[in-house]
Amino acid sequence: MATTTSTPEAILDAVGGAENIIHFTHCATRLRFELKDASGIDKATVEAIPGVMGAVPQSGDRYQIVIGGAVQSVYDEINNLPAMKSQGGSSGSGQSDADVKAAARAKARGKNALVDAFFEYLSDSFRPLLPVLLGASMIVAILAVLNTYGFIDSSADIKDQPAPQLVAGAMYRSVFYFLPIMVAYNAAKKLQIDPWVGAAVMAAVMTPEFAQLKEAAGTTCVRNETIQSDLCTAHIFGVPLQLNDYGGQVFVPLLMVAILSLVYKGLAKIVPSNVQMVFVPFLSFVIMMPVTMFLIGPLGIWVGTGLGTALFWLNDTAPFVFSIVIPLVYPFLVPLGLHWPLNAVMLANIANESTGRVDFIQGPMGAWNFACFGATAAVLALSLRDRDKVMTQTASGALAAGLFGGISEPSLYGIHLRFKRIFPFMLVGCFVGGLIQGIGGGVLTNIFAFTSLLTITVFDPMPLYAISIAAAFATAFLLIFFFDYRTKEEKAEALAANAAATSSAPVEAADEPEADAAADASEEGDRAAKAPTPKPALVPGAVTEIASPLKATTMDLDKVPDPVFSSGAVGQGVGLEPEGDIVVKAPADGTVVVAPSSGHAFGITLDNGVEILIHVGLDTVNLEGKGFDVKVSQGDRVSEGQELVRVDRSVIEQAGYPLTTPVLITNTASFASVEVVGGDSVEPGQALIKVTAPEA
Repeated sequence: MATTTSTPEAILDAVGGAENIIHFTHCATRLRFELKDASGIDKATVEAIPGVMGAVPQSGDRYQIVIGGAVQSVYDEINNLPAMKSQGGSSGSGQSDADVKAAARAKARGKNALVDAFFEYLSDSFRPLLPVLLGASMIVAILAVLNTYGFIDSSADIKDQPAPQLVAGAMYRSVFYFLPIMVAYNAAKKLQIDPWVGAAVMAAVMTPEFAQLKEAAGTTCVRNETIQSDLCTAHIFGVPLQLNDYGGQVFVPLLMVAILSLVYKGLAKIVPSNVQMVFVPFLSFVIMMPVTMFLIGPLGIWVGTGLGTALFWLNDTAPFVFSIVIPLVYPFLVPLGLHWPLNAVMLANIANESTGRVDFIQGPMGAWNFACFGATAAVLALSLRDRDKVMTQTASGALAAGLFGGISEPSLYGIHLRFKRIFPFMLVGCFVGGLIQGIGGGVLTNIFAFTSLLTITVFDPMPLYAISIAAAFATAFLLIFFFDYRTKEEKAEALAANAAATSSAPVEAADEPEADAAADASEEGDRAAKAPTPKPALVPGAVTEIASPLKATTMDLDKVPDPVFSSGAVGQGVGLEPEGDIVVKAPADGTVVVAPSSGHAFGITLDNGVEILIHVGLDTVNLEGKGFDVKVSQGDRVSEGQELVRVDRSVIEQAGYPLTTPVLITNTASFASVEVVGGDSVEPGQALIKVTAPEA
């Protein structure tokens, strides 16, 4: 479909024009905008722009547009547009991403800045825990199935449970009971203080010694029949100390670390640098452990209990409020990262004795998730029918992650946010699933579990939940399958592109007279003769193996804790967790096309035509090159095994950024498949990814 504007012009128009831009920068794959007002941006419009691989709205008025390896040239072209120049340099040319963020924070844009920081704090405190929460919820699902069929009795008192059941319980309780310590660790990293100090302060109220205070002289306990538990108070030098069970609590570590960061940074300013390693942690413990025990802990328990009790009352009074509203709101919260506060509330509900340690939000959330997965299944069915290989690959991966992992982000970022027709149909599925739960009186669970096929048994009543999610799935699937997820123009364009990719002759050739067919064949032959010879990796059926650029353990791409990479928007590939010294090497002979001065990412076009992105760590662009000894520049020729960069891992770790290094094939769409062939761990030069060109 023809366009009247260039890609840079279309992007600038889509974000509201140059006058709407406060700051503008880029990282290795994304354009990053700080806007005056991002509310008017249509994601589908942005993603329809040629060259745009995806759009990622951020909290506040920040917006990211995924370009891939060509991001530098697109960035330069946007800055060179007359409209940008007339704004007097509002693009922020020459600024790093860290500069832009610092400038935005320095402007302190009232309540918006505080809200933005709050949601980032919550998100970064919980997001890294996604894999362990998923793993623990799978154990819970297995135990729930065993309990349903009578193999175990989960209602039995712990002293009456057999040893195997106790072991299995310890396996998932290790995550959920010690969740406060994990949250404290992540929250401390987010606020850029020693994460182990945050974890240690939180651990102090979860030690056997703290629990033993219930037996100490002078401790008084009062039986609360409502929650069937004793409420105990110890007296330390005459000061009352409320004794709580902090297992599973999330508000306490969030409150504690927010205050700890002020104490820790204040101490770092006054303690001499040569003794900070000892005395900053020591004084932090001396101050914050008692403060947490006497004040922050009880306050956090009160906040969590009060919020959960209020929401429980509201849900009990009007179950339709949660059963219908939650599924309808959730699709808009997840892309913005605003669902993390609800996750905190879910965990608080399960830890709240006054409401019976049950949660009522996850059930309705399941209606949204399965409506989402139903939409993805419909897209997969249509792409199979239309023989659309790229969409088939995207949808099949997203559907598997959803149905078996309960993860919606691959579907959202990879498909739903790209096609504006999907959301209305999907919301109908959300409504139907929520309505069924509301009519049935609501769905509860006593464990935090990702809503997948494997966790159906943890919800009560299970038949009501199963019917509701099946209805949500089927409704979204049928609506999208019969009405399509594309506009007429998008569908026609996709079919035309697919036909061009799979056939070298016109569709009507079989019905033409023999002479016309011969003429067309001759014309096609002329075009083929004039076409450039495809590069080796793009020759039909060719198979190319890409070597690992460093020593590392591997992780599935969808486990990478960055939605732009994990969704596959930049390309398919694998995540690497570096081991030992971080020395990144060229995986094959090629040309460096991306090499920012920060050294955090490298784009290489190999001589055989494969385009690779190696992104060293996540958000490491913010370090502005600190700890990165870059060995190459953009435009350099590199040979296989040649060093690209040496990285001081301690700098990244101290800054609190993940070392996870995605290795991606950015021209994935040119190939029939991109497979990970490396094992659980790889050495530099060892086969990591296999790329297969489509058959002729």
